[in-house]
Amino acid sequence: MNFGSDTTAPAHPLVLKAMARVNTGIEASYGADAVMVRLRETIGRAFETEDFDFWITASGTASNALALSCFCPPTGAILCHQEAHIERDERGAPEFFSGGGKLRLLPGYGAKIDPQAFLEAVRTNSPDFVHETPLHVLSLTNLTECGLAYRPEEISVYAEQAKAAGLVVHVDGARFANALVGTGAMPSALSWKAGVDVLTLGLTKTGAAGCEIIILFGEARAKFAELKVRAKRSGHMPPKMRFLAAQAEAMLTDSLWIRLAGQANLKARRLAEGFEARGYKLAYPREGNEVFVMLPPDVSERLKRAGAVFYAWPGGSSRFVCSWASSDEEADALLAAL
Repeated sequence: MNFGSDTTAPAHPLVLKAMARVNTGIEASYGADAVMVRLRETIGRAFETEDFDFWITASGTASNALALSCFCPPTGAILCHQEAHIERDERGAPEFFSGGGKLRLLPGYGAKIDPQAFLEAVRTNSPDFVHETPLHVLSLTNLTECGLAYRPEEISVYAEQAKAAGLVVHVDGARFANALVGTGAMPSALSWKAGVDVLTLGLTKTGAAGCEIIILFGEARAKFAELKVRAKRSGHMPPKMRFLAAQAEAMLTDSLWIRLAGQANLKARRLAEGFEARGYKLAYPREGNEVFVMLPPDVSERLKRAGAVFYAWPGGSSRFVCSWASSDEEADALLAAL
C-alpha cells in the first residue's frame, strides 16, 4: 500500500526492453546517436509540430533549472506559485543555474497561480526601474503540486498576458501526461498551441527509469545552442545519451505515456471515490493521479499501522499518489483499512 510518490514505482518493462535493445554496437556519443535522431520524429508526431528543439536529462530538477536559466538572467526574476516545485523542492537550483535569478512567488488555490495576483505582478513590473528585479519568465506547473490541472484555455490566457509583458512561458510538466488525461487535451493543445515556449516534459513519474525532456517551441529555439552549452557545463550531457533517448522513445511510442498516466489516474479516482464514500473530504478536486484527503490524526495513524505509505501535506491534508504500477488490490486494501 505504497502511495508515497509515483517516483517510487518501477520502470515499465517496455522501457527496460528499449534500453536493452540499444545496448549493442557502437553509437555516437553526447546526443549524436541514431536513437536521438529517431526521437525527434517521435516527439514531433506526439506534439504535432516540427518547430521545436529538445534535450534530455535524467531529473526534473535538472530540466527545470537548465530550461529556466536560458531565459532568466542573473538580474531577472521568474514568476511562479509559492508552492511550485521549483520553489519548494529544488534547493535553489533555478537560482543556482541562472547565476542569481530570483523566484517571485504568487498565491492561488490548489497551487494554481491566482489570475488577479498574476495580473498585478505583471502590471507593476518595471524593467527600467533599477531598484526592482524585472520579470523574465512565467512558470506554471501542470499538474500543480496539489494535483490540479491547467486547461488549454487557462494557459492561453496566462500566456497571452505574459507575452504582452515580454515574458517567456515555461511549464513544469513533471506530471504532464496525467494532466493530459485529466483534461482530455492533446499534447499540442496543452503546450505550444496554448502559447507555451518551453516545456519540461516529465516521463520518470509516468513510467521511465529516469528521463525528462526539455522542449523548446517556436522562437524559444533560439536558445537551443545555449541550452546545450549549459547542459555540458553543468554535467547534464551524458556520453551515452542513447539510453536516455531509448526511454523517451519507448514512452512516446504508441502513446504508452498516455496509457500509463491513464492507469494511474484511474487508481487515484478509485481512492478518491472510496474516501468520499466513507465520509472523508478531499482537500482538492482529483484531476490527475494524486488524492489529497482530510484525515483525522487517529485515522491517519491507523492507516500507517496497517502498512500504508503516504505524505502529510501542508494545510492539513494527506497526499496519496498513484502510479502506473498501483493495483486495484492495493487501493482496496487501503480503503478496507479505514
